[in-house]
Amino acid sequence: MTASPAPATLTARAQQASSRIVEDILTLVRHETGSYDLPSLATGLDLLRELTVQCLGRPDHERRHSGGACGDTLTLTYDGTGAGHVALVGHYDTVWPTGTLAGWEQPEPTEDGRERLGGPGIFDMKTGLAQGIWALRLARETGAPLPTVTFLFNGDEEIGSLSSRPVIEELAQRADVTLVLEPSAHGAVKTARKGTGIFQVTATGVESHAGLAPQDGASAITALSEFVVAAAKVAAPDRGTTINTGLFKGGSAINVVAGHATAGIDIRVGSAAEQARVDEEFDAIEVSDPRVRIDIDHAWNRPPMTLNSASVPLLDLAREVARDQDRGHLPDTAVGGASDANFVAALGLPVLCGMGAVGDGAHAQGEFIYVDTVPGQTALVAGLLGRLAEPLRG
Repeated sequence: MTASPAPATLTARAQQASSRIVEDILTLVRHETGSYDLPSLATGLDLLRELTVQCLGRPDHERRHSGGACGDTLTLTYDGTGAGHVALVGHYDTVWPTGTLAGWEQPEPTEDGRERLGGPGIFDMKTGLAQGIWALRLARETGAPLPTVTFLFNGDEEIGSLSSRPVIEELAQRADVTLVLEPSAHGAVKTARKGTGIFQVTATGVESHAGLAPQDGASAITALSEFVVAAAKVAAPDRGTTINTGLFKGGSAINVVAGHATAGIDIRVGSAAEQARVDEEFDAIEVSDPRVRIDIDHAWNRPPMTLNSASVPLLDLAREVARDQDRGHLPDTAVGGASDANFVAALGLPVLCGMGAVGDGAHAQGEFIYVDTVPGQTALVAGLLGRLAEPLRG
């Protein structure tokens, strides 16, 4: 670990560059990149690469990993002058379908006059992408020793990082530390996140005519309705476990007893023990009609994230940088959402999440950022890079 660039210099440079950072944020937001729109994801990643090269020059190493049915993953590596290696991870896909931008209304300033900017994905997490790119530029401009930095931009985080997970895990194992540029929690870094399950439950019943022979049918819809009501009771909010059936479909016609139905269930857990309990209790659910078969796809997408021992020195270092930059104490927090940091933490590797935007409203029409926080968040990441020119030691 080496001495960081002068905090005042970084902060001042970030303030001076603020308008250009915000313009890059808006450039990314203006190009919509919904998780299921592959053509838009492809051009969005091209745009993100172009902005990175404009800001930092051509990378020393570059690789584009095909996502197949998902958005591609791009890694760009800029060699440093020190022995350290930092991974900066962020996703460019959003939950918003193409066309959302046209009807988006900009938020009014707050009552005390703070400027806010809104747009699909501006908070989660295009602001973090731009801030991460500019953080390396600002750190370079100080002339201080710097680590090698690898950016990883993935286009499938919002749907589970189905193709990018192995790329993320491989990079995290090569790097000394990973900083995930997801939005902050009102300025706090995120050191604990819930694990997520995306379960698909299928009910297979017996079709029959709803008027002529209803007794011959076994309704998959009725049985699956019983199942999801029972599944909701498995939730234990006091232990951090929530369960939400967000999708439900089935049947073939109004006058046919349904022979097929499916439900998509979102599960959040705070511990591996809760994950095991949910699995066991879901498998024990019974429905009233034995003619209906219930099949459960126990698809655990992300393991729970906790502040592991490897991440404690990284959090301490981030707090030192924040104090040096006159930010005061940098808080950390646990949140219910999951991110790609979950994968890194589960490997026992050092990681901090929530290094990006300050704002609110992720996945909601009102998502926004506070413009006045952009320089400070950028300077924080830049300051950390300056302290990681040599590998972090616990």
